[in-house]
Amino acid sequence: MLESIRIGQGVDVHRLELGIPLFVGGVKIESEIGAVGHSDADVLIHAICDALLGALNLRDIGFHFSDTNPKYKGIDSKILLAEVYKLIEAKGYSVVNIDSTVILETPKLNPHIPKMQKEIANILQVDEDVVSIKATTHEKVDSFGNSKAIKAYAVCLVGK
Repeated sequence: MLESIRIGQGVDVHRLELGIPLFVGGVKIESEIGAVGHSDADVLIHAICDALLGALNLRDIGFHFSDTNPKYKGIDSKILLAEVYKLIEAKGYSVVNIDSTVILETPKLNPHIPKMQKEIANILQVDEDVVSIKATTHEKVDSFGNSKAIKAYAVCLVGK
């Protein structure tokens, strides 16, 4: 039985542009468009980071990895997730599970989900079955449906 369990939620959005690499869930996705950001703009990992940080009242990803700090310019978001995991461990917690959804019109993410699960699970030292990733479109509605932006939602449960 867990002494203490906490839930956290996170959300992230990035604008999409032509000619920029697209990283989602720690995986480079072949695409003509990519996400714009200070780091590699991995929307899924950023949402997961915020969910984990929020669960333990550790503020948010911007507080820990400021987009004004040149140290984080172009950084691989997997490194940020590993740093967040160290904060979680330092408080005596571990990840129970993560449930996430990515909203992207194109390209299709479903073929890449198993690799994303593996990448994230390895960083968080959990079984891949603990990391749920879903992908959906926005049915050609608004900036997400018109391939102008990408969004991810994540919730997590951590336990001591």
